Amino acid sequence: MADEKDNDRFPGTDRTNHRPVYVVGGGPGGLAAAAALRGRGVRAVVLEKSESVGASWRRHYDRLHLHTTRRLSALPGLPMPRSFGRWVSRDDVVRYLEKYAEFHELEIVTGVEVSRIEPAGGEWLLHATGGRELTGRAVVVATGHNHTPRLPDWPGRETYGGELLHARDYRDPAPYAGKDVLVVGVGNTGAEIAVDLVEGGAARVRLAVRTVPHIVRRSTAGWPAQRTGILVRRLPVRLVDKAGALMSRVAVPDLAAQGLPRPDTGLYSRVRQGAIPVQDVGLIDAVRAGRVEPVAALESFDDGKAVLADGTRISPDTVIAATGYRRALEGLVGHLGVLDEQGRPVVHGGRTPKQAPGLYFTGFTNPISGMLREMAIDARRIAKALA
Repeated sequence: MADEKDNDRFPGTDRTNHRPVYVVGGGPGGLAAAAALRGRGVRAVVLEKSESVGASWRRHYDRLHLHTTRRLSALPGLPMPRSFGRWVSRDDVVRYLEKYAEFHELEIVTGVEVSRIEPAGGEWLLHATGGRELTGRAVVVATGHNHTPRLPDWPGRETYGGELLHARDYRDPAPYAGKDVLVVGVGNTGAEIAVDLVEGGAARVRLAVRTVPHIVRRSTAGWPAQRTGILVRRLPVRLVDKAGALMSRVAVPDLAAQGLPRPDTGLYSRVRQGAIPVQDVGLIDAVRAGRVEPVAALESFDDGKAVLADGTRISPDTVIAATGYRRALEGLVGHLGVLDEQGRPVVHGGRTPKQAPGLYFTGFTNPISGMLREMAIDARRIAKALA
């Protein structure tokens, strides 16, 4: 167990104390769960490996705004200020998370990373930084959907003489002004970085596309795409696919001539497979104007050149890999049999795995109804279950 001197910093390490619920991760999901638990009289202690809450949000690129509306993105017990506007900026999300922790008087211990979670006689044992062992009545895992950058091991990568970075390390377009840049991956991050680059003065921006995405308008006549996502979640997949195809033809121009044909699979079918539509924040206009050039997927590097799937060889100055993240839960809970074949928790929200009662997960899905909104729902369900 933890040393006596750690007891004040880690509530619940003394066996004479009532065991707290430990929340692993101080991002939106973890803070929401802790606040909801506190609201029901359940003691929750947040363990955050960085030195501040909202660490992943602090690392995002400068341009980033929520693709979900302010009103539908607030966490339990504290609305987002109207002054943030409809589409909340990255910096304002960070301010909100800081205020949220302060407003709810959450117990947060920073600089502590949990490496493994194990059952211990009806309780839970957490192995943490410095050899500490913490015991809680339950655990909420909220380490985040975007935890560990996934950088493909492209053949010949070591021969590339330009700059290669993951999108997590991209901040703003200034360092790339006048340069030839290849952005790999056409999810929301890749699409937005590509637009940011052309608006920031990059000489040429190509966007490597492996699977053609569905593109939707963030808002149409004042109606946000998020609200549509909320409304269709319980409808049959085939029906939503048909409606999505019709809406796309009305709202989104055909970009086939520019290298972005319409997808041949339905929008909601793709969502069920884990692929969220790209919300347009300038990509459509940039592609139509030829300022962002869609190209084939990046397959390898050879003699310093990038080799695309169609055999084209190009020589960008910089390659930015918007290739996603791993949840990286295997070391933490993989031994408990609570993850599926893709490393995702088998349950989330107020349910716990049958083989691991008292272990909860939040923030590991990416629904079209909005991640922050779903975290808020998860938080209330977890608090209700534990209360």
